[in-house]
Amino acid sequence: MGSTIIPIAVLTIVFASVVTIVASYFKLQRHRADAAALAEYRKLAEQIAAGQQATNDRLTELGDRVKAVEKLLQSVG
Repeated sequence: MGSTIIPIAVLTIVFASVVTIVASYFKLQRHRADAAALAEYRKLAEQIAAGQQATNDRLTELGDRVKAVEKLLQSVG
């Protein structure tokens, strides 16, 4: 009985090690996929922020033009 416990214990330790390594590998792969997705979201957010800034600049320019037209109309009227 004593001679069978040692090989079973060794096999159990080896099996536990393999399971831990495989689980860690898949966790790492999931983390890499999440990091790639976050990088894409960050890139998209930067593009949206740049687009909003361009729209804001254009609206400011149009507001200035409307003010100029209003002044012109007031001076004529």
